[in-house]
This record gives sequence, C-alpha cells and structure tokens, in this order.
Amino acid sequence: MRIGIVLLPEDRWSAAERRWRAAEEWGFDHAWTYDHLAWRSLADGPWLATVPLLTAAAVVTERIRLGTWVASPNFRHPVPFAKDVMGLDDVSGGRLLLGLGAGGTGFDADVLGTSVTAGERADRFAEFCHLMDRLLSQPVTDHEGEWYRARGARMLPGCVQQPRVPFVVAANGPRAMRVAARYGQGWGTYGPALAGLGEGGAAADQERWWAGLAGLVERFDRAAREAGRSPGDVDRYLSIDGAPVFSLASVDVLVEGVERAAALGFTDVVLHWPRPSGVYAGSERVLEQAAGRLADLQRVAPVTR
Repeated sequence: MRIGIVLLPEDRWSAAERRWRAAEEWGFDHAWTYDHLAWRSLADGPWLATVPLLTAAAVVTERIRLGTWVASPNFRHPVPFAKDVMGLDDVSGGRLLLGLGAGGTGFDADVLGTSVTAGERADRFAEFCHLMDRLLSQPVTDHEGEWYRARGARMLPGCVQQPRVPFVVAANGPRAMRVAARYGQGWGTYGPALAGLGEGGAAADQERWWAGLAGLVERFDRAAREAGRSPGDVDRYLSIDGAPVFSLASVDVLVEGVERAAALGFTDVVLHWPRPSGVYAGSERVLEQAAGRLADLQRVAPVTR
C-alpha cells in the first residue's frame, strides 16, 4: 500500500516548507495539494496558487511524488496548463502525478463568469482529458472541439515521464468513470456522498460509507472492463478523509482505514495534514504517531482484482 498526504495551500512558503520536507522524511509515498482558486469553507482565508507551490516542493524534496488533488476544467485550459504540467514534471525530475477531476459547483465554477450544467461539465471533462493526453504525449497538437481549440500547440521538450505524466482521474459517476478507465493510470475517489449524516451515529455513518465505497469499486471494475482494460491494471487512490470520521482522529482509525481500503483493492490511500480547527481538524501529534507506523501500513497488501 502506498500512503500519501494532502497539504492544503494555506500557508506562506516560509511556514509550509517544513511540512513538505517532513512528508518526505517520514516516508510518505506521495504528497498533494488542492488545485482551486478558493475552496468551500476556507474561501475567505489564505489560499495560494498550486503550480508555484508544487514547484517549490519539488526543489526541496528528492524522492516523494508530488501531485494535484485535483485539477479541473473549472478554470484551467488544457494548452497553458499542459505547459505548466510539463514544467513541473521537469523540475521534479519525473515525480509528478496529475490528479484530474471534472470540477464541481461553487467559487471555482463561477469565478470566470461562466456556468455549465452537470451534463456539460461531464462533456467538458472528457474533452479536457482527451486534449491533455494528446498535448502531453506529442510535440505539436491541433484540436478543434466543442469546448477547446488548439492550433499548433507546442510541448517541447516533452515530459520527463514517458509517454506522459501519469493521470489519476477522480470519478464517482458513470461518465467520469469511463474517462478514468480510458485515460487514467490511476482512478481516484473520495468515496460516496452520504445523506442523513449523524442520524444513526458516527459508527453507523462510517459503516454506510465503506459499504457505499464497495459499490463504487464494483462500478469502476465494470467501467474498466468495458474500456478493454483489466481492473487490476489501474491503480486506485482513495481519499480516505471523504469518510465521516477523520482518518487521523487516532492512529487506530487510520490503521483500520488502510486495512479496509486494501481489502477493497486500493493501491493508494491519501489522507490530509491535520488543521487546527474546522475541516480536517486534528492533531499533528497523531500525524507524527502515524508516521511512525508508516512502514507497517505500507506493507498492507491490496487485494488483487
């Protein structure tokens, strides 16, 4: 099992640097940051840009893989973004993982003064991934689509990783799962969205979440087979803090979560660096304790699918 951690882009680099270094020193396999212009309940607080942050993280680390969790078409155009991705892959020495998602509603969806329906969002995402795939795989690209155009878009010298940077495609719905099955070296999910949280208690909510996650895994398996791929050929990334109980509520919660994720065939689990309050609230002391158990957690083998 590979274990990753998300560091939200809230802190100036003078404060954030030690956390990115620590993520590598503790032995995490990958480290991520959100790719938003502002985010949910934190929209009015400090929030820094993704590409400069990952560039800085690449310079102060050597081994750990780095990624976007996740980039979306809400405010990204494939042509300039592919150039940024190529640059990040270069600076990191081929350590970049490109997390991609369709994008949701909210600030990022509205900030540019445009709006799309849910169906249009799915169509746009499919074209976005298709064009990103082409741009990052060939030196010159022309494209005339419903959502995007590219005319002689040059991507030289190309990615360090060949044929391109790996895509981890976030998908819960059937259309996005088809995109993940077609273009993803990895499939990412935050698990099912649950209604009626708290009505039966935290333990019951947690069990409902794991049951719903098993259903998502079955649906992705079908999507992979329909795309002509063996389900076992696609890495599976679980954003485990989509669950009702925060993964770092205690080390025991994290250990149980990793074991249950492995039983469902996940190859990678991604947790969040604890914040002092609000979303992902927790203790850095628990994170340090979990880091001490990281080698044991990484030995947990996912069930082959």
